[in-house]
Formats: sequence, structure tokens, C-alpha cells
Amino acid sequence: MDPLLPAIQQMIDATNRGDGDALLGAFAEDAVVNVFGRTFEGRDRIAEWNERENIGARTTVVVTGARTTGESTTVAVTVSGEGYNGPGTLTFRTHDTLIDRLDIT
Repeated sequence: MDPLLPAIQQMIDATNRGDGDALLGAFAEDAVVNVFGRTFEGRDRIAEWNERENIGARTTVVVTGARTTGESTTVAVTVSGEGYNGPGTLTFRTHDTLIDRLDIT
């Protein structure tokens, strides 16, 4: 398993401790989150998604694997909480020190 880049680790840790400000701080201002085909563009929309479906659903994430190639990191996870429960894949694209795209499948 490859080590997680700091912004990715920050996003996962913030989710697990319920810290919305820290989660948003891991994303670029114009970042995009794609959740099973639904797109949230920019920090304001990502904050709305987070409040409804991520931290707002008391989500916890356990990393089971990670692979980084260039600016893309694919993270295998097990998710639990009041929303989706089960395995998933988080594909992050980073630029500089922030996440600029997250695809959740």
C-alpha cells in the first residue's frame, strides 16, 4: 500500500472525526467531487454534500489499500455510518498540496 498524500489523509481523518472545516481545507477552492455520477463543484457545494452525505451521515472510512500514479491516487475503503455502508473506491487527483478532484465509486 502506498502512503497517502497529506491532503488525502487530512480528508479521511477529518471525515472520521467529524471535522468539516478540516475536510474542506483539504480541497482546492474549485475542486470537484463526483459521487456515483452526481457532481459537486467548488467548496460551497462540497460543503453541502459533506453536511448531508458524509460527515452529516456520521461516516467513517477505513483505508484498505492505496496506489498513487502521478497526480492520481486510488484508495480502497470500507465505509460505515448512517448512509452507504460497504466497500468503495475513492480516486483523488491532487494539484500542488490540495485535492482538486475526488471520484467516489
